[in-house]
Amino acid sequence: MAAKRKTTRKQGGFLRRLRQLLVLALVLAIAAAGGLYWYATTPQSQPVPLTFNVGPGSVTRIADQLEKQGATDSALLFRVLARVSGKETRLKAGVYRIDAPTSPWALIDKLARGDVIEVAFTIVEGWGWRDVRRALVAETQLGNDLAPLDDTALLKALKIDASSPEGQFFPDTYHVNPGSSELALLERAHARMKTKLNAAWAQRAPDLPLKSPQDALIMASLVEKETGHGGDRPMIAGVFANRLKIGMRLQTDPTVIYGMGEAYAGKLRKVDLQTDTPYNTYTRAGLPPTPIAMPGEAALVAAVRPATTSALYFVSRGDGTSQFSTSLEEHNSAVDRYIRGR
Repeated sequence: MAAKRKTTRKQGGFLRRLRQLLVLALVLAIAAAGGLYWYATTPQSQPVPLTFNVGPGSVTRIADQLEKQGATDSALLFRVLARVSGKETRLKAGVYRIDAPTSPWALIDKLARGDVIEVAFTIVEGWGWRDVRRALVAETQLGNDLAPLDDTALLKALKIDASSPEGQFFPDTYHVNPGSSELALLERAHARMKTKLNAAWAQRAPDLPLKSPQDALIMASLVEKETGHGGDRPMIAGVFANRLKIGMRLQTDPTVIYGMGEAYAGKLRKVDLQTDTPYNTYTRAGLPPTPIAMPGEAALVAAVRPATTSALYFVSRGDGTSQFSTSLEEHNSAVDRYIRGR
């Protein structure tokens, strides 16, 4: 009987502690909610008038940008509030302006509405033309004058002397007014690519196995797509240059993937490497007929000033960097180590 009373007292003590913890948790939750509400509705200490830029990316990246530019006092609380509001995926890139201290709640609403003074559109290094077109069509703050044009009509409209829009637009962030022409933006991006390409070509190495700026643009696109680590760009360009000099096929996977188009399902098979297309550098010698992506300035420079090396092979180490080899035997050993895990 005494043991039963003792057990009952223990159970009662446990239940009291549990109730106390639940009450404490409730009090803390109410306090947190109250604190978040106060943060959400209280104007921040922004230095006004304030013009700030919001680049594309996750809510975490956007919140960090806002804190660095003085648009919010706390990136952490802004991120939490954006998620609570359900608008975290609707925050739009662009250049914004506030003329009076603004609460985080009002700021989130402003970004979700895209109430910009300028639209910021970014062409990412390594994007293909399909990526650029898709992003432009999805950008609702620009004029819709690209959608009706196929690639041939686009090239004619922009007076681009090339067989494909691929590689013709320089990766950068372009600021334009809301409602601006998509074609005007592409015209700027093309002019910038021409300027960067001509500047790179003017400093090309004397023994470069490329015949024209277009060849350099194609080579730069291969370097861009093969590079997971910026510092490897000149070495990768060096390997490709060495192969071109001795008539060895480039055998680079990104060209095969590009040639497959929509048929690529995320993994290259042996049959894909053996199936001939104009872009299959396993079955065809020399450069592919067009670029395969939009190369950045570093890739352009690497293409015309490749590293001096005797390497003919490279393989990914799995961490973004590449292992370079001068002989097939060394390369096979590197493949065993980094790809097959032997």
